[in-house]
Amino acid sequence: MASRQLQTLYRDLQRAFNARPTDLKKCGVLLAQLKISLIETGLLLPNGEGSLNDMVIARDILEIGAFWSIRAKDVPSFDRYFSQLHTFYTDFRSSLPPSKREFPLRGLNLIRLLTQNRIADFHTTLESLPLAADEINLNPYIRHPVNLERWLMEGSYSKVWNAREEAPAEEYKFFVDSLMGTIRNEIASCEEVAYESLPIKDVATLLFFSSQSELLKYAQEASRGWQVDLSAGLISFARKNDEQMEIPKQKLIEANLAYARELEQIV
Repeated sequence: MASRQLQTLYRDLQRAFNARPTDLKKCGVLLAQLKISLIETGLLLPNGEGSLNDMVIARDILEIGAFWSIRAKDVPSFDRYFSQLHTFYTDFRSSLPPSKREFPLRGLNLIRLLTQNRIADFHTTLESLPLAADEINLNPYIRHPVNLERWLMEGSYSKVWNAREEAPAEEYKFFVDSLMGTIRNEIASCEEVAYESLPIKDVATLLFFSSQSELLKYAQEASRGWQVDLSAGLISFARKNDEQMEIPKQKLIEANLAYARELEQIV
């Protein structure tokens, strides 16, 4: 049975996490203390000897920790919590009651893989889900990252942007924003190659910014070397000098002639 101290800390964590707004600082302190208690009671990496109730409490603590990590914008912490939850979701799946937080967290993990451009890991993780193929589109938490991956592959960036407002949970928006940062950098790189300059309003539209101030903030923080002319309403892109590449014509001719002579000898 879980210690009285662990149960007290667990109740305090629930209150801090469910507060509006969430008391992130207090949650962080309580989670650090609870992890120590879970280690002491053998529940952080369970071996199946703990009671059903203790296992459910341990799983709930780790799930809160994973959501807290996203709200605190701490992706490495989310990775650690989700890794620790993997045992509960797989090895003890048949013995523990279902968790309402499981698929929201699985969906968040899938989007995390997309933000890190780990497409192969995304598909491997998707295939390992305890869902039948026809159930994936019925689960809003899994359908969302699946749609995002398809739109990214299609280059339908406007759909990715609109997906932010269709997120099945508030925490999903954090990763969608991260995806949009990557997309903006890709589009900006293409603009720099294709154009010498563009109107500010056009650049803002292409980069999915709703205001000029957001664009100017991005241009400053990204340090891309753009020259902004507010009076003319233009952004001039910093372009690298085209490198001159000398084509070794004589060597290519000699190689082709030698190849032709070898073909004649074969025939």
